[in-house]
Amino acid sequence: MSGGKDIVIDFGAITDDNVEQLRLVNKACFPINYNPTFYSEVVKRKDEDLCKFAYHNGFVCGEICARVEPLPAPTENNAADAATATAAAANPRKRIYIMTLGVLAAYRGRRIGTKLVQSILDHYEAEKTGKFAAVEEIVLHVQTSNEGAMKFYIDGFGFEKGEMVENYYKRIDPPHCFILRKKMTHADSVSV
Repeated sequence: MSGGKDIVIDFGAITDDNVEQLRLVNKACFPINYNPTFYSEVVKRKDEDLCKFAYHNGFVCGEICARVEPLPAPTENNAADAATATAAAANPRKRIYIMTLGVLAAYRGRRIGTKLVQSILDHYEAEKTGKFAAVEEIVLHVQTSNEGAMKFYIDGFGFEKGEMVENYYKRIDPPHCFILRKKMTHADSVSV
């Protein structure tokens, strides 16, 4: 089925009743196994706008799981970072972290991954002055050897390749990854 035309998909929530399907998709798509805590956290989150399946003709063909999390604390200990940390405490800065994006091999090349990522971007746009007002970026980790994934995010969505994280992965080679990020803008923000 790969290499064909765009297909119609529906989105659906990941729930306690179907989380095993998420485990199976991840096992088929990724060279690592996610621990049970990952799956229980996805179900507990109950946010089908950030964690969802893609269905084609009633069958799961892909998934995306993302979460909102605080931006990491400043790493250098200087006055500018202290000021940033103080400002962050008053107005906590956040990011959307894409934990997983997987499309079953038979369905690749049909724009399913594109539609899943676009659904996250669309959800951000719809909520950027509401619940995502503090979100400054969308980020993910990509294994350094996964050139296809980097091209997908950079060329398709305007992500930028950031720093390399050495030994991020424990049981795969190469163990390093790049952080890909897309800075989000709040058009409604007023500069002072």
